Amino acid sequence: MKYASLVGLAAGLLFAQSAPAQSIDPAALAVLPTVQPAALEAHVRYLADDRLRGRLPGTPGYQLAVDYVIGQLKQNGVQPAGDKGTYTQTVRLRRAFVEPGASASLQPASGAAQPLAVGAAVTFYPNPGQAETSVANAPLVFAGYGISAPELKYDDYAGLDAKGKVVVITRQAPKQFADNERQYFADLRTVLETAARHGAVGVLLAAAHAAARLPEYPKGLVSALAPDGRVGVSRSYAPGSAQLVGTISPATLQQLFAGASRDTGQVLSALRGGQAVPLALPGKLSARYRSRYQDVDSYNVVGKITGSDAKLKDEYVVHSAHLDHLGVGPAINGDSIFNGAHDNATGVASVLEISKLYSKLKVKPRRSVLFVLMTGEEMGLIGSSYFAKYPTVPKSALVADINTDMPTIIAPLLAVVPLGADHSSLMQPVRAAADYLKLSIEPDPEPTQNRFIRSDQYSFVVQGVPALHIKYGNRTVDGKNNLSETVQKWRAATYHKQQDNFEGGTFDWQAGAQYARLNFLIGYQVAQASQRPSWNKGDFFGVRFGK
Repeated sequence: MKYASLVGLAAGLLFAQSAPAQSIDPAALAVLPTVQPAALEAHVRYLADDRLRGRLPGTPGYQLAVDYVIGQLKQNGVQPAGDKGTYTQTVRLRRAFVEPGASASLQPASGAAQPLAVGAAVTFYPNPGQAETSVANAPLVFAGYGISAPELKYDDYAGLDAKGKVVVITRQAPKQFADNERQYFADLRTVLETAARHGAVGVLLAAAHAAARLPEYPKGLVSALAPDGRVGVSRSYAPGSAQLVGTISPATLQQLFAGASRDTGQVLSALRGGQAVPLALPGKLSARYRSRYQDVDSYNVVGKITGSDAKLKDEYVVHSAHLDHLGVGPAINGDSIFNGAHDNATGVASVLEISKLYSKLKVKPRRSVLFVLMTGEEMGLIGSSYFAKYPTVPKSALVADINTDMPTIIAPLLAVVPLGADHSSLMQPVRAAADYLKLSIEPDPEPTQNRFIRSDQYSFVVQGVPALHIKYGNRTVDGKNNLSETVQKWRAATYHKQQDNFEGGTFDWQAGAQYARLNFLIGYQVAQASQRPSWNKGDFFGVRFGK
């Protein structure tokens, strides 16, 4: 973009602001033209190149991505904020696999033990915390959805003694809860933590649909080891007493209920009607399997711009995006590389350009700003969970996370969905920034997709830090306002596929530049404000996780 165009853009932006945005510092508005669509394009071109082999953590291709973003941060005057004065935070990833030879059997109330076919009747999750997992004649109990929420007047564990037992849980959706509650309580990590808290030695997850295939994990499941060498972060393992985790077929669920005081039809019907049905089951489970591990170091990239206020510079606003993608898989039409151009090279490019915006400010915002490019998002939010739990700055100093994950820049950006902003005071800077940039704010068009808990901002939320993630809205230039439909079609053809390439891909780089400006203005306002963001009074996530 030529200098004259930059001046014109700056003037247009300044005169376009509406009344609610008057409080945005003119110094921040003045640097907005720094974001150039061509720069975003160049970042994505590099990060989605075949040489990076899909940016799988622990591979040379991912290291190329790490080196690239460090170089860009250095160019933008961003200082290191990782381990020991570097730009990286080491994340020790553990990929766990179930070894061949797993076995399981059911001892009914009477009669001989019945073998359970591993693969057809039951499959097991690898255990990243102990190589040998076994239970012997463990009693079985049914705990509905696995939800214990007395504050919502619902408890699948009410009156149920689960200590030393294997808890059986249905994975059907608990539709009686509001979106926030359902997202949190149905999350596998919450289910496992709840079972462990009640003393269970294992959890069996009953497949929700009769035709569902039981999950197997030929590529293993990934966790991260804490600084002490134990499992510190995992989406499929809860440190504590619930060591065995498996999935059972609907037929196996029926088998476990044989001889119980109520049958599966009765209890599932009661659950759908909002009634908890904790129930002791007559049989006992024996199971044994071994897990093997592949450990590898990967890296979060962490840089900072130090704030200008003597006191507030010790607090941090985080701009984040995940750097990893899926690596290499079976070839489709001759292409085996999951380049991840949209997911999430565009998000990384946005954060790099946001760092450039901050670097152009003559006076930095009052709070410091962290730029965190994270590993292992595609493995279960591993890198962000690790950083949020073991940050390279004091945990209490993190005040907000503005996350960027696949902004889906395939059309002009006219409206946005600020996932998570409605839980806290972060909605105020979102409104001001969106008003200034003439962007409409819309509700989530796909609330059932649980998008708020499926990306890296949720890792900060569970550590008590208000966070948000800006997604596309529905407005279109032609007035049909059906962008969500277009995105769904694009996603079906491209998302998590080899087709997510730079070459031949669909990109609106002007939309990408506008997206970066929006997130910068949100973060800048938070960094400038006298008060740190706060959870809304009575908000579900604020009550559960807020300090």
